[in-house]
Amino acid sequence: MEFMPGCLTPEASDEMMERMQRHFTLHGFGLFAAELRVDQSFLGFIGLSVPRFDAPFMPAVEIGWRIAAQHWGKGLATEGACEVLRFGFESAGLDSVVSFTAPENIRSIRVMVKLGMTHDAADDFDHPNLPEGHALRRHVLYRLHRKEWNQLRLLNR
Repeated sequence: MEFMPGCLTPEASDEMMERMQRHFTLHGFGLFAAELRVDQSFLGFIGLSVPRFDAPFMPAVEIGWRIAAQHWGKGLATEGACEVLRFGFESAGLDSVVSFTAPENIRSIRVMVKLGMTHDAADDFDHPNLPEGHALRRHVLYRLHRKEWNQLRLLNR
């Protein structure tokens, strides 16, 4: 939660889980629970969601992840996000996905770059759910189109 506005209360966490379940029903995709293959321990989540705010890049589908800190730096977010992209482009029929974070979140930006996502500074935005002056309000936006993803897949065979 280092680059989130704050930790959730148990009630807010329960509401988030209910929202995630409704999202799956409405869109046919959502945030998947992520677990270690070796012992099935819970890592966090990785998946696709439709942002619930208005921004210049909307409408869009976001790929995102939250991984427990003890698992950072092991390539797990990238590995899971690669599979989520495959699902999004092949099964869900998406044409593009976006991802965004605070500019200081170098770890997530590194994942976005490894996924082949590209950044255009003209797309950066102030997150409308955070107040003026909030340290995390400014966000960078990365984007990946299905055509680019297919080209990257062919190169990495």
